Amino acid sequence: MALGAHEAARATGTLLRHGWANDYDQNTVSTYIANISGATTDSVICQDVRSLDFESLPHIDGFAFGFPCNDYSLVGENRGLKGEFGPLFAYGVKVLEHHQPEWFVAENVSGLRSSNGGRDFKRILDAMRGAGRGYKLTPHLYRFEDYGVPQRRHRIIVVGVREDVPVTFRVPAPTHPDRDQWKTASEALSDIPPGAPNHRIIRHPESVVRRLELIDPGENAFNAKRMTDEYRLNVKGATLSQIYKRLHPDRPSYTITGSGGGGTHGYHWAEPRALTNRERARIQTFPDDFEFMGEPGSVRRQVGMAVPPLGAFHIFRALFLSFKGTAYSSIPQNLNQDGSAVGRPQLIDA
Repeated sequence: MALGAHEAARATGTLLRHGWANDYDQNTVSTYIANISGATTDSVICQDVRSLDFESLPHIDGFAFGFPCNDYSLVGENRGLKGEFGPLFAYGVKVLEHHQPEWFVAENVSGLRSSNGGRDFKRILDAMRGAGRGYKLTPHLYRFEDYGVPQRRHRIIVVGVREDVPVTFRVPAPTHPDRDQWKTASEALSDIPPGAPNHRIIRHPESVVRRLELIDPGENAFNAKRMTDEYRLNVKGATLSQIYKRLHPDRPSYTITGSGGGGTHGYHWAEPRALTNRERARIQTFPDDFEFMGEPGSVRRQVGMAVPPLGAFHIFRALFLSFKGTAYSSIPQNLNQDGSAVGRPQLIDA
């Protein structure tokens, strides 16, 4: 989220300085240091959050974090708070308890809503709301294709403003609310410069190439009309899968993920191959000069786990304008304070 936050700060004339950051993966840390203004090897800590000494870290006025989605994601086993990673949200709450920043932005997958019948999400919201001096929460399920991201990517973002801060955050209105305004995969992947970083093409076995040649744009390995018995994947009941699904040039990409095995890398509509990591980064709205560090598998995970910078930009822009007291177009939040869904959002003109 950091890139989108810094871009929003520049756009709104907000002074935003990097304080510190943490991740357990060294390649992710190296990527952050290489691309985020003010980040250094001292301020970006490569360490398991469970052993991080929060009280020794410098004070912060704002806090952005995403807790691991593995146990809430459809790609995972949906174990919720009972999983290995589900409870890690509590470490974000510890930061709120100790540092009491004026605002925070927290991110997770849409599957968080249904984990344990919605009880996990309610517990998380209650903990965030009651941390430190208390926080006013605005939970919302963002559909990033409605904000110019060339990808159907839906994520829960919770914006919190400390109770004693006289600021009200409102969900920013979509910039591309209609389907005919959505950015397409072909728009996203056009004109990538030859020397762009992370743009290595993967070589596939001949069987994979042949299978992809039998799959039309928008189809996958299970519903491809031209698929032959020789290359068909026989998995009972699998028709809506993203396995070997090829992008459609005239639609947004489906969700780019950071996990999964063979057949889940995202596939070009015109060439029988997986997307390069630069193409995946384009779909996530990273600029071409944002270079990811590490081997290709690590880069793929980093790209797939990120919040699209353009989506983050619109959220942070609204947050910073809220602190400035500047009006902006907004919509009602689509999640209640307990995490349950409310009605379809309607535009409110500032």
